[in-house]
Amino acid sequence: LVFFFHLAFLLLCTMFSVPQSSKSEFLDKARQAREERKGQKEKERAAILIQALVRRFLCRCRLQKQIRKEVDDYFQASETGTSKRNALSIFKIARKLLFIYRPEDKMKFEKLCRAILASMEVENEPKVWYVSLALSKDLTIPWLKQIKDVLWTCCQLLKNLKPDILQDNKLVTLYLTMLVTFTDTLTWRIVRGKGEALRPALTRICENIMGHLNQKGFYSILQILLTNGLARSKPSLSKGTLTAIFTLSLRPVIAAHFSENLLRSFLIHIMSVPAIISHLNVLTPEVKTHDLLRKFILFLSREEQCLDICVCLEGSHTLCLLGNLIQLGYLNEKVLEEEANHFVKDLTDMLSYCQRYVSQKKSNLTHWHPVLGWFSQTVDYGLNESMPLVTKQLQHLWGVSVIRTLFSDVLSKKLESQEPTPPPPQPSTSQNNLPVKNLFKRAFQKSASVRNILKPVGGKRVDSAEVQKVCSICVLYQTALSTLTQIRLQILTGLTHLDDLLPKLWAFICELGPQGGLKLFMECLNNDTEESKQLLAMLMLFCDCSRHLITILDDIEVYEEQTSFKIEELITISSFLNTFVYKMIWDGILENAKGEKLELFHSVHGWLMVLYERDCRRRFTPDDHWLRKDLKPSLLFQELEKGKKRAQLLLQYIPHVIPHKNRVLLFRNIVTKEKESLGLVETSSASPHVTHITIRRSRMLEDGYDQLRRLPVNSIKGVIRVKFVNDLGVDEAGIDQDGVFKEFLEEIIKKVFNPALNLFKTTSGNERLYPSPTSYIHENHLQLFEFVGKMLGKAVYEGIVVDVPFASFFLSQVLGHHHSTFYSSIDELPSLDSEFYKNLTSIKRYDGDVGDLGLTLSYDEDVMGQLVCHELIPGGKTMPVTNENKISYIHLMAHFRMHTQIKEQTAAFIRGFRSIINPEWLHMFSTPEVQRLVSGDNAEIDLDDLKKHTVYYGGFHSSHRVIIWLWDILSSDFNAEERAMFLKFVTSCSRPPLLGFAYLKPPFSIRCVEVSDDQDTGDTLGSVLRGFFTIRKKEPGGRLPTSSTCFNLLKLPNYSKKSILRDKLRYAISMNTGFELS
Repeated sequence: LVFFFHLAFLLLCTMFSVPQSSKSEFLDKARQAREERKGQKEKERAAILIQALVRRFLCRCRLQKQIRKEVDDYFQASETGTSKRNALSIFKIARKLLFIYRPEDKMKFEKLCRAILASMEVENEPKVWYVSLALSKDLTIPWLKQIKDVLWTCCQLLKNLKPDILQDNKLVTLYLTMLVTFTDTLTWRIVRGKGEALRPALTRICENIMGHLNQKGFYSILQILLTNGLARSKPSLSKGTLTAIFTLSLRPVIAAHFSENLLRSFLIHIMSVPAIISHLNVLTPEVKTHDLLRKFILFLSREEQCLDICVCLEGSHTLCLLGNLIQLGYLNEKVLEEEANHFVKDLTDMLSYCQRYVSQKKSNLTHWHPVLGWFSQTVDYGLNESMPLVTKQLQHLWGVSVIRTLFSDVLSKKLESQEPTPPPPQPSTSQNNLPVKNLFKRAFQKSASVRNILKPVGGKRVDSAEVQKVCSICVLYQTALSTLTQIRLQILTGLTHLDDLLPKLWAFICELGPQGGLKLFMECLNNDTEESKQLLAMLMLFCDCSRHLITILDDIEVYEEQTSFKIEELITISSFLNTFVYKMIWDGILENAKGEKLELFHSVHGWLMVLYERDCRRRFTPDDHWLRKDLKPSLLFQELEKGKKRAQLLLQYIPHVIPHKNRVLLFRNIVTKEKESLGLVETSSASPHVTHITIRRSRMLEDGYDQLRRLPVNSIKGVIRVKFVNDLGVDEAGIDQDGVFKEFLEEIIKKVFNPALNLFKTTSGNERLYPSPTSYIHENHLQLFEFVGKMLGKAVYEGIVVDVPFASFFLSQVLGHHHSTFYSSIDELPSLDSEFYKNLTSIKRYDGDVGDLGLTLSYDEDVMGQLVCHELIPGGKTMPVTNENKISYIHLMAHFRMHTQIKEQTAAFIRGFRSIINPEWLHMFSTPEVQRLVSGDNAEIDLDDLKKHTVYYGGFHSSHRVIIWLWDILSSDFNAEERAMFLKFVTSCSRPPLLGFAYLKPPFSIRCVEVSDDQDTGDTLGSVLRGFFTIRKKEPGGRLPTSSTCFNLLKLPNYSKKSILRDKLRYAISMNTGFELS
């Protein structure tokens, strides 16, 4: 039974499972059939759609072909004259052409434009005039739409045309004529005579057309066209074309009554086109009639609107707008004068915007701009070709006309004359000065009778309108200087062109505040108000311009002609600057100075140092003019020891306020500290390393060079013992306790600086030393120069004075002054060749055509019998000197003579010198002071000081009669020159040590001698006793005084008469003898 049930169950399952499977298959098949039917229908629908599209396309092509044929037939019939043209026919054919217009239909569109313009030219046939359709009741709106489309198509075509291509240029003229004709009723014949009543209505139609074009981007099209035609080295737009574009650009603005929106568009798109005002040689009447400059100035005077314009334009185009506005101001002097305040504010705001993006250096975020330098905004390099023209526009800002207009309040000031009073006598203290007394006398006679000496007097309120105006103008020019980095020198030169601007600006500064001058500006430094910033900007501009002026003036212009500033004014100004810089440092202002204050400091300090260096080269200030009496050197040195910042800054920036002897003491202390740190000083626990060298007297230079040049620097700085031998190698008697090394050093220096060796030459006139351009005749001349530099450095390091007078231009290079921004080669040229300097400056003052002189940018020189031509610039021998390049020629020539010719020799010498003397140590000295450091003081010999620090041997003492006679002869019988010869006789240098004879090493000594030098064995008991009691073995009247300069020793026989001593001593020093005449 169970089996049957099981079997029945299996049968049932089989029965019901088969129909389920068939159902699924059936459903699947039905679905697939449905999808196939759907796909088929889609294919049929797609085929119908494609067929429709193709039929439509073919129909459209047939229609377009038919229309094009109709258009062609129309223009062909018009050209052959077989059909009469009228406005309606033109309207209809234009509608057809616009309906099917494609880029390839440009020729047909050109014919349409010509047909429309031709219809407007027909006389007395209103039906022919295309514009007559505007009066048709049924056609007004279609005609208006059509003319808008036609004119916008003209604009689109103008955008892609290149005016420098002849064919394109003709099309530019055509399309511009269309635009000019239909944006104003001026040329419409329909409004003439009785039609005048229609003008208002037709004018509104023109305004409607212009409104439509503006919405579509009309100004952008004009900007592209102007830029394509003008932003190039040679403009490709004719004057007529340019005038047409400018007229078109003005019409919407005038129609909208100078609305702010359209003024904004005009400034952004038209006035930012590079040098557009320059290209409009004669301004269109609209510019003068509608007073555009004033409207531009007032629109930009609102800060948010000015910023909006600048943000839209970015850097290059803002600069172009600036140039166009400046030239408009130059051409509209009256408007500029009336709106000076707003004009100055607008330019300052625009320059300030650009200044944000002016960078000091190249980076991944900056681009190079030919006027702004490194600029961190997008730079349109397509404008680079037109930048010279933009620069020329900008130059009007610092041109005479604009400066006179803007600075009228300052320039109107009269510098009142006064009766001269006798100037104080000014003693000369420098050997290379012209007689200072005569200089002051000439300067006084020239200046005091002309005007008052300008000194701070005060009395003018700083919040007055006049002061505020002058301050804002100074801020403008100062902003221009910091923004237009690549033409900074041009700006400074322009601002200094008027001789009376800077003196009158100084007079204006002197009148500011209750007391005038320093106090007001020191208060401004401690205030952060806008008023204080503007006053400081005025001072900064004055300093920058004055520094530039004095830098480019030569000595004749400064001292003799006294261009711009009188000598007494320079003295007053330098005193003001000296005090200002001192107080900024000493009062701690500089330590925390940033931004504008730091720039102000560098500006004032730069002007101060230019005056100081000029004074060092040729004195114009009284004695002790630069010193600060309220600064105690002891306090300064204490603060330096403690590392106080203000003391370090003072020594870095204005060391000249410290007396020279104190600076020399500081220098010696620095050297002593270095010696201690290097272990070169004898101590209780250690002795310094000693270097021994053996020198043959007959080959002193060669042996010294061979043995010392290989020594490490620290060994040269240390103790060097010299042993002299004769040619046979036999040692000379005596032990070197620094004295023999001193003699060796002096002899080496004497040999290498001897012009006969041709390592160094002497200048013409005062015979001062500088490297010889032909030193290359020595095979190893550069190594010799480096060796000489080390030896001179060693002398300075040890405080050994050597009588080596250097040319000041060479010392300036040793100090690194020639790397200064304000260094001028021409100023140093008199120290090389005064005649050559006079010849060059005569070229500068030559009134005629310099080209007539037949000069080229080259220098011909006789080198050892051969004429050698040196080109000052590549290809210079073929470039003539003209009035335009004569200033460059003068500076190139001076630079060649003093730098290029001796560049390698100077570099080698400096390399050797600086290996011994740290260049930072010499920053506290001027060029003449470094000469004194090398060669000793140029003051009178202080006999009392010498007497006080003299040591006596061999029986001599201070009360000995020979010694009394000696001092009396030196003080009473010898003149200053003979006293200098005496000092040179005993120490090898005619000048005393800078710090006095207490610092003479070894100390000056006098020894009594009774026998010849070769028998002299020094002090013995007998010789001392005989000398002390004046007991003589025999009369030494036949012997001459002798000396050992290596020990600063005078060997003096025990003469019986004062007259014998005087005669023998005079003879000995005049023959410059040492032991050889014993």
